Amino acid sequence: MSSSLPPSSLATRLTTLAGQWGLGRREARQLREHASHLRLPFQPLQPPSASIWWQLGPPLDRLVDLPRSALSGPVQEDKAAAHAVLARLVEIELDQLDALDLRQVDGLISAPGEQTAHLHLDDLANTPDCRSLRIISYKDFLKVIGLALPDFERGKPLALRQADWLGPRLFWAGELHSEAFASAVAYARLRGLQITLPAEVARYRLNGAALADLQARFHMVVMPVQSWSDPAFMGLLLNSRLPYSRLSLQRTATAPETLLLPRDNALSNALGEGLRLAGAPDLGKFLHSLPHTAD
Repeated sequence: MSSSLPPSSLATRLTTLAGQWGLGRREARQLREHASHLRLPFQPLQPPSASIWWQLGPPLDRLVDLPRSALSGPVQEDKAAAHAVLARLVEIELDQLDALDLRQVDGLISAPGEQTAHLHLDDLANTPDCRSLRIISYKDFLKVIGLALPDFERGKPLALRQADWLGPRLFWAGELHSEAFASAVAYARLRGLQITLPAEVARYRLNGAALADLQARFHMVVMPVQSWSDPAFMGLLLNSRLPYSRLSLQRTATAPETLLLPRDNALSNALGEGLRLAGAPDLGKFLHSLPHTAD
């Protein structure tokens, strides 16, 4: 006996599916249109500026070993899919150097103070806090650098960082006594002292292939903190029951968050397109503009 539907039933099914498909397309168009007219305080993404402060650059290093709990959203499967791509985005390689001239280091990973407009460690060394250390002689130099590097004279390797998106600059990975370290480096430069130490450099880079995959699969729009209390935006996000994930890499209450919207879902794709028309910065495009390795 044949299991195929009678012609009348088949026609009814096709008509129903066609109607649902048309309804879905219309809902997506409306969602895109409403999202494009949102008025939120979007801010353009700025390329990293030359600075001695690692923490003033984009916090992409936090994507290395990104915990699943860093993403929020209503559906575990959606968060897991976004996490799987994000976890590949930044790679880290450890480079062991037998000898590095201390004068080549020109950055700090410690938190910047109130005065952050320092292009080189010499600029920081000229501030009152650093000048109070008073390095006048080589003996003073040994005393001050010993504050930052207690094992300096035993030749313990320097812990350094470098990131492709911040250029070739080497950042000292010490958390304490930044003023002492900057003052010692500036003195070595001023006096022409060649101080060499072994070093371990953690080199961070964007994975170009992973970035291309992320851009192909998701809209990544940066949303200001005001978005999550905006009725119009939250209505579009929640009422359509579309898939999404939220990611925050900055640890401040006023920091923007990245909204990840799968492109393969008609409604989430429509929301992503509408938000970009409304002025939401495209994080994928921004990351692509940074120096990275195209795998």
